Amino acid sequence: MKEDTLRLNCSGLEIHEVGMRDGLQMEKQVVPLEKKIEWINRLIDSGFDIIQVGSFVRADKVPQMADTAELFKGLRSLHSPLSALSSLLSALVLNEKGLERALECEVPMICMGVSASETHSMKNTGMSISDATDRIIAMAKMAEGKGHRVQVSVQSAFGCGYEGHVPQERVMTIVGRYFDAGLKNISLADTAGHATPDQVEKMFSAILEFDEGVECACHFHNTYGLALANCYAAMKVGVKSFESSVAGLGGCPFTKIAGGNTCTEDFVHMLQRTGMREDVKLTELVRLADDVDAFFGKEVSSAVRKVGPLQLYSKSEL
Repeated sequence: MKEDTLRLNCSGLEIHEVGMRDGLQMEKQVVPLEKKIEWINRLIDSGFDIIQVGSFVRADKVPQMADTAELFKGLRSLHSPLSALSSLLSALVLNEKGLERALECEVPMICMGVSASETHSMKNTGMSISDATDRIIAMAKMAEGKGHRVQVSVQSAFGCGYEGHVPQERVMTIVGRYFDAGLKNISLADTAGHATPDQVEKMFSAILEFDEGVECACHFHNTYGLALANCYAAMKVGVKSFESSVAGLGGCPFTKIAGGNTCTEDFVHMLQRTGMREDVKLTELVRLADDVDAFFGKEVSSAVRKVGPLQLYSKSEL
């Protein structure tokens, strides 16, 4: 694809920073509420379109997410109304109880989804694919009816750590049910990190052919080192929204092998090398990633943080 065509496809590209939810949920060392609020405020200042604050799940299953309601309360005390923020705040819910809590907290954007793997679905939600799809659609329609932005996803869309190959037809069946219900903000999540660029292009191309009004998002894990390549493949076919995690933290605690997410600072660096999303403050983001990794005592987990951002060329040098 020619460069100018790629730039056209990527116009209006959106970054959904999920480090405070997907990034932290695997960490055993619980981050204090005040530190989370500090990190979220720094993400807001860095210029992200959407920031996922947490998830409304059982505290005994995911202790790191036990304070999500308190997080929204604390952020609202600092930024009222939340709708006036430069970043849209989101949260994940898995069931009706989680949705009820999200609605009580007036979460601006609510994310929910169905796994395309029966095994992963049972481990993650305790529901079959069919039951989960019925319930998620009903929940999504309720949240939309109350004025919330809603994103529905298909998890394990590119493969499953337990079952291996996931047929594209199974993914498309779930997507088709979303469309039939009028739900057109759809994310495909590579929960096990099995996706390859050709698979990404094929899957998203099929979804984009469903309806011109679809809003596609992607969520890749870097289990096998292909997250950035998969993001690029998604961009080529017109995907507009990308989910990534600061410092590359994260992974699903209910999959067999948990790999980190697309690293936000590496993804932003890639975009800025090609003249996109220069509004995001990469230097500030790298500093935050340093702070996050120092808190957990981790080794450097992104290329940009190891060697520093490459000096951007001027247009005359390209």
